Amino acid sequence: MSPASPRTTASPRAASSPSGTPTRITQGAPARGGIGESTLRPDGTLKVTGEFAYSSDMWHEDMLWGQILRSPVAHAEIVSIDTAEALALPGVHAVMTYDDLPTAIRNYGLEIQDTPVLAHGKVRHHGEPVAIVAADHPETARRAAARIRVEYRELPVVTDEASATAPDAVLVHENRTDHHIGHVPHPNILHRQPVVRGDAAAAAGRADVIVRGEYTFGMQDQAFLGPESGLAVPEEDGGVHLYIATQWLHSDLRQIAPVLGLPEDKVRMTLAGVGGAFGGREDLSMQIHACLLALRTGRPVKIVYNRFESFFGHVHRHPARLSYEHGATRDGRLTHVKCRIVLDGGAYASASPAVVGNAASLGIGPYVVDDVDIEAVALYTNNPPCGAMRGFGAVQACFAYEAQMDKVAKELGLDPVEFRQLNAMEQGATMPTGQIVDSPAPVAELLRRVKAMPLPPERQWESSEGADVRQLPGGLSNTTHGEGVVRGIGYAVGIKNVGFSEGFDDYSTARVRMEVVGGEPVATVHTAMAEVGQGGVTVHAQIARTELGVAQVTIQPADTGVGSAGSTSASRQTYVTGGAVKNSCERVREKVLEIGRRRFGSHHPAWATAELLLEGGKVVTDGGEVLADLVDVLGEEAVEVEEEWRHRPTEPFDLRTGQGFGHVQYSFAAHRAVVEVDTELGMVKVVELACAQDVGKALNPLSVLGQIQGGTVQGLGIALMEEIVVDPRTAKVRNPSFTDYLIPTILDTPTIPVDVLELADDHAPYGLRGVGEAPTLSSTPAVLAAIRDATGLELNRTPVRPEHLTATAPVTG
Repeated sequence: MSPASPRTTASPRAASSPSGTPTRITQGAPARGGIGESTLRPDGTLKVTGEFAYSSDMWHEDMLWGQILRSPVAHAEIVSIDTAEALALPGVHAVMTYDDLPTAIRNYGLEIQDTPVLAHGKVRHHGEPVAIVAADHPETARRAAARIRVEYRELPVVTDEASATAPDAVLVHENRTDHHIGHVPHPNILHRQPVVRGDAAAAAGRADVIVRGEYTFGMQDQAFLGPESGLAVPEEDGGVHLYIATQWLHSDLRQIAPVLGLPEDKVRMTLAGVGGAFGGREDLSMQIHACLLALRTGRPVKIVYNRFESFFGHVHRHPARLSYEHGATRDGRLTHVKCRIVLDGGAYASASPAVVGNAASLGIGPYVVDDVDIEAVALYTNNPPCGAMRGFGAVQACFAYEAQMDKVAKELGLDPVEFRQLNAMEQGATMPTGQIVDSPAPVAELLRRVKAMPLPPERQWESSEGADVRQLPGGLSNTTHGEGVVRGIGYAVGIKNVGFSEGFDDYSTARVRMEVVGGEPVATVHTAMAEVGQGGVTVHAQIARTELGVAQVTIQPADTGVGSAGSTSASRQTYVTGGAVKNSCERVREKVLEIGRRRFGSHHPAWATAELLLEGGKVVTDGGEVLADLVDVLGEEAVEVEEEWRHRPTEPFDLRTGQGFGHVQYSFAAHRAVVEVDTELGMVKVVELACAQDVGKALNPLSVLGQIQGGTVQGLGIALMEEIVVDPRTAKVRNPSFTDYLIPTILDTPTIPVDVLELADDHAPYGLRGVGEAPTLSSTPAVLAAIRDATGLELNRTPVRPEHLTATAPVTG
């Protein structure tokens, strides 16, 4: 089949909007072009040719530029703020501090409203916003921010569990009133979730071997290439229109409007081009600041972070310390698991409570263990705030429990893959939370498949002409010609929940319209889903073609003019917003068929008796007989439906035992890593990262492959190079740049063969399963396992650096 030929046409709304704002995307395609096919992304060509308009490209002819002054220290009282020198600078239109905020509501947050719009009284982390400036040139705004005089009186910093929970610990937040405070043992513990099932202490007595391990997981940044940016335009009715790169328009709206003192219908939001997200855009960054300055000055205000600011402008992945104990019988059956997971949430709550829930409920991995004792906590500290990132609590746990599985297998003298398969869960298994896994859980099969893939040839760098250094650890830096290079192979498998959990009302809304345009039937799909690169706009069109039998589908820009689509996170959008699009399309189809019966029912008995479908622009019977052309059925009428759609409900975990139906779906992926390690210099080359994953149903196989490979590379990054380094004495970030914070490039990316299973989940639309996060879990421990195999070192931390492999630095700190 030929791929879709995308084209873009400006919508009436976009025509009067600032330049660089989104346009409707009309996808022309053959009538097939539906689910299960690798139709091309309508924005793909624009992105690879540099023509796509990202949020940082937006422009308004009379706009001002916003700038944020951030704290240079992590914990301090604000003694005074003097803005006079900044206001006196020519070209400056406004300077605002906490005292200038328009309402008494001056905090925001995803769940707990503990984050100040601008710091008041004290700052709690390095880089916290203190003041904002609007000026007629970005350089003027930067100079003005630098002229704001802030006097700080530094305070002791809380940086780890010991300093956070000491009897005389400095409290990061005094006088907490949030709903978690009643069940935590210390005010600096943000949330605690135990999961207890069976009797782990008694089961330990039945174990022939017991293996314990302590693990450290570094702070990872989402490192999206498009920095935070947006444009706020004041409206004539006293409201504001914000064009923004975000993951969740309606969550932003719920937090922004109260601070501005405006009803939600006067804060209009349109999704601008998003240059990656991975969880880092789920919290607010500059949204409120841009709106405040626009309303204060009466002019459009654009804010674009530079890379340094971006490191301070969004949350990161929680660093963690994890303690595990696994027991097993001599024949390889797990007897029990005990674990304690301590996540550093930083200065503000963000999504930490939900991350704790994931870490606890998924803390033993995809294995059957009757007796478990799990505790997960998140701390308040003066480190950078941490929240959502791809994998969301399950990544840290997977790193530790998979290292444990290798250690137990070694202690028992068993093959590490066979040991995992022996203990693997399957459909019908019981989670530590008591939830029955009621859809396919092919853990053992994924491991079998990934192990069965052909291994890459050894010593690929060798040729008759000598060593090809590009194939060696260190690459073109020419550090070795093969001496001291050892190959290692490692395996890992992980489990990740899909969708929002623990009783959250997880729904999405879709408006679908069908009408005749230019002599052919056209479907228009409008949702508030944030397209952040995952390909949702492509899938929505495929669903519409499948359900409505049309070739032309127009995807309207995402905005708050339609009901919420929830967040583009938790691998949920294809499931939930895709489900909403499917549902609304089905309602539209019913209405179209009602029109057809009314107009043509007397012409053919099949209108009343047959199962009718919409295919190829026509109404057909399930036997393939054509009854009418959709153009004739619709005539001048348009059919439109907007409905919410929900998956089956979940429930909160019990705060004492962790029992409950907490997750709507689980996803599974397994990896095999092949590495080559220069044991003399500590250099690592990942030769291959093979993956097998169950996706339920691949709605767009090419996009599925991209998601699996992308998640795999992100897991490779935390294994070998990615870490935000925070000074433990000052809580200041040491490496807020892409010079010092390293991410994998194409030169670091190995071959990633993928084996996709499609075992349908009967509870999900089309049987699909969320795809994007699971591969991020197991790729990290697979790489670490391969390095251990090559070196014999224990390696209990991420990322692994050269000094950890050459015995010049401790491996557990």
